[in-house]
Amino acid sequence: MKWIGKALGGGLGLLAGGPLGAALGVLVGHQIDEQGASAAARKASMDTGISAAEIGARFFRATFQVMGHVAKADGRVSEREIAAARSVMDDFRLDAEQIAAAIACFNTGKQSDFDMTLAVMALRRTCANRPDLLHVFLEIQLRVAIVATDLRGPERGILTRMATMLGVGGMEFAHLESVLRLRYGSARRGAGGAGAGSGRNASSANDIAQAYEVLEVASSASDVEISKAYRRQLSRHHPDKLKSNGLPESMMEHAKQRTQQIIEAWDLIRERRGIK
Repeated sequence: MKWIGKALGGGLGLLAGGPLGAALGVLVGHQIDEQGASAAARKASMDTGISAAEIGARFFRATFQVMGHVAKADGRVSEREIAAARSVMDDFRLDAEQIAAAIACFNTGKQSDFDMTLAVMALRRTCANRPDLLHVFLEIQLRVAIVATDLRGPERGILTRMATMLGVGGMEFAHLESVLRLRYGSARRGAGGAGAGSGRNASSANDIAQAYEVLEVASSASDVEISKAYRRQLSRHHPDKLKSNGLPESMMEHAKQRTQQIIEAWDLIRERRGIK
């Protein structure tokens, strides 16, 4: 399909500048240069017999088909669910052709005869040696469900079952939900009625707790342990690594947003602890 070639053809120019640019020095030790990325892609292809481009095409289709299935779980697709799906397309900066393909996949997933189990297990086989891609797939589905329904109704059960099919356990699922709520669930959190001063203090304490959650490290950890956790999370969500494993270029924005969240968490903890 020609749109997937376009989706895989762009660069990662948005990584330059701003907080992400400032973090490039930290990322140097983890970056995969073009030669290394190509080698990783060739090795992955040999492992499964599927090219990175085909993996990207399958990932794209499964993402929006399953998204449509989850949205229709209660028998109808609401305006909020449509808006949540479109926000993903906008964030991924899909062009008109890619949007049309995404909508067609979404509509396929809405059909009563769509087999979500078959689709998810097929994707798991495709990404058998790429667990980070499966993690991204689950993150995208969770993000849409949080924004659209706050994971109420049948969506939670479906996504929990999906996580199990992808090899994600209950504790990891709960952690992932917590992290995604920090970024995408804020619209559903109302303002408290506390006074201005106490509100600021509570917010500050909550922000710090959330930062540790994002880095997946305990607040009691040492500075060295926190630094290692930061680098580990950056490596896991690094766009170059995911790209070499077959993540479509059109979906790279998700990896960039997660990287931004990790950097913000690190900056907050580093400032609070005085880490140089």
